[in-house]
Amino acid sequence: MQRNTNIFVRSARRGLTLIEIMVVIALLGVLGTVIAVNLTDALDDNSADAARLQMKQIGTGLQMYSLKNKGKYPSTSDGLDGARKFFAGNKIPMDPWGNEYKYFSPGTHSDNKYELVSMGSDGKEGGEDHAADIKSWELE
Repeated sequence: MQRNTNIFVRSARRGLTLIEIMVVIALLGVLGTVIAVNLTDALDDNSADAARLQMKQIGTGLQMYSLKNKGKYPSTSDGLDGARKFFAGNKIPMDPWGNEYKYFSPGTHSDNKYELVSMGSDGKEGGEDHAADIKSWELE
């Protein structure tokens, strides 16, 4: 009887096998990957929303410029620098990815007096999903 008890005690103290540890590590890796992908997507969505909001704020500054200049907006060659004093802190804002907004006046889409474009997360024209351009004439 004594001998059977010792075998049971030894096997209860063995702990996890190598395979069990590997399975747990693999599951943690998969879980970490899923969380990282979802977090990255959420951050990209927030950056695009921030760019849209910032474009609306720039639009407000440009409208104030227009009111002071008899309905005229800065030309494309003057760029946003022409309306600098109407922006917060007298600074031309950068998009959430650290790139300059592209400014055009007069606009070429619909009846817009001006147009703003953020090149998105990739900083290049075009792109899809999170790298897509954000255009002022497409804002709600």
